[in-house]
Amino acid sequence: MDALRAIILDPRYHDYLAILKGARNGFVYGVKVRFPHALIMAILFGRGDWPSRLRVIFRATRTHATNLASFVALYKTLLLVQKRVNGGKPRPYDTFVAGLLGGYVIFGDRTAINEQIVLYVCSRVVASFLPRAAPTRAPSASGDARPLPPDARYFSVFAALSWGLVMYLFDTRPQTIQPGMFSSMRYLYRDSERWSSLRTLLWHNT
Repeated sequence: MDALRAIILDPRYHDYLAILKGARNGFVYGVKVRFPHALIMAILFGRGDWPSRLRVIFRATRTHATNLASFVALYKTLLLVQKRVNGGKPRPYDTFVAGLLGGYVIFGDRTAINEQIVLYVCSRVVASFLPRAAPTRAPSASGDARPLPPDARYFSVFAALSWGLVMYLFDTRPQTIQPGMFSSMRYLYRDSERWSSLRTLLWHNT
């Protein structure tokens, strides 16, 4: 155990072990994110018996977790390769190149889960261009960057445009909306237009 601990704490192996730890964290995070989402979707919109729904939940959770673990491992590997090629010095654009190649290899195939992940990432990229609110305190002495929320005025415009556009698309071009979001919107805005009794008005859709 002492020999293993020495290897784990040896700076010479840090970059390699960081790849392993990144894959582990990616897998765990993927399970934490996907399992409750898949479970809720199976309860609200699932079809078939519960054994079939449980298989769908398991496959979705496994796919999300393994894809995220694979991306983290590949991303960190590509960063390490680029740093070694550059004589041990990282460059500012290494992260973009690693993310570009990793995104193409791991998330380039269009599946329902990959599409959801990519759209989530894309929305965060777009939102990052909103002007930020003024920091409430000076940066820490250690220089650690902390996320700042969007300026409230610009976020109001961003929210209005986002909702206006998605509702317009749902009405005029519903085939272009991501399937999970389409199911949710149909449940909220279309299924609420139909009922035939008190039961289907308040308890169950027709």
